Amino acid sequence: MAGNSQRRGATRKAGTKKGAQVGTGGHGRKALEGKGPTPKAEDRPGHVAHKRKKAEEKKASTSRRPSRPTDRTGGSDTTVVGRNAVLEALRMGMPATELAVYDRIDADERVTEMVALATDAGVTVREVRSGALDALAGGSPHQGVALTTKPFEYADLEDIVASATRRVLILDSITDPRNLGAMIRSAAAFGAAVVIPERRAASVTTAAWKVSVGAAAHVPVARVTNLVRAMETLKSSGYFAIGLDGEATTDLAESNLLDGKLLIVVGAEGAGIGRLVGEACDELVRIPMSDAAESLNASVAASIALYESYRA
Repeated sequence: MAGNSQRRGATRKAGTKKGAQVGTGGHGRKALEGKGPTPKAEDRPGHVAHKRKKAEEKKASTSRRPSRPTDRTGGSDTTVVGRNAVLEALRMGMPATELAVYDRIDADERVTEMVALATDAGVTVREVRSGALDALAGGSPHQGVALTTKPFEYADLEDIVASATRRVLILDSITDPRNLGAMIRSAAAFGAAVVIPERRAASVTTAAWKVSVGAAAHVPVARVTNLVRAMETLKSSGYFAIGLDGEATTDLAESNLLDGKLLIVVGAEGAGIGRLVGEACDELVRIPMSDAAESLNASVAASIALYESYRA
């Protein structure tokens, strides 16, 4: 009968009634919850605009990457890698023990010349596999060749004292091996020896040797544990010491010590010479220059001082 609530099927079973819905779009709103707005085309991985954006970012990062120096060294200070670098080292006569060449190398005229130079110099030429070259190069691109050089043989301070060397460069905290190589080259030009400290300073690596253009083979370079003590030893044998200091009041050319046995003390650019080393100097001098530059590169300053001493 109409209105009979006991009629079978007239009521909904308990627990089957759905929750309240707002309008007809309630189900759709639930499905979209948490997805947020549609991302831009350039942010969607599968979109062509996204690929274009990534390519532009990669290109920009590559253009900002610093260029690789041409004088590459490998995994140690006694290894030179790369065809141009190895060939240059052999041409200038860098002392070496072994030339490693990839056993499947695509040889060109550079490889042919470096093998010939190594053979003439008595350097062992060995064919190796790629893994051995990678280990020698220490991660640097080797182009199929690696040259193992001999460790630099330092002179004894006593040898410099006993020699007739009139000028000695005392290098305090020079950390760039290329700066060191340039100073060794200047020392060779003006007949000077070089003294460097063992700690907190560059040593004569393959990079320094190459910048010296082979001069490191002819210049006595002593490596000492205490620079001040080495200076005192040299001064006791008749040397006077001048230190290059931009704050000094005496110009380099006006020094009265240039014409005798002389220690020329050079510090790192910016930092200058240390306090104790400066106190061990007999005189502090400056290189006059215009206001356009605050300081000179250490190797340039050393060259100027050597020249002034040489012509005195």
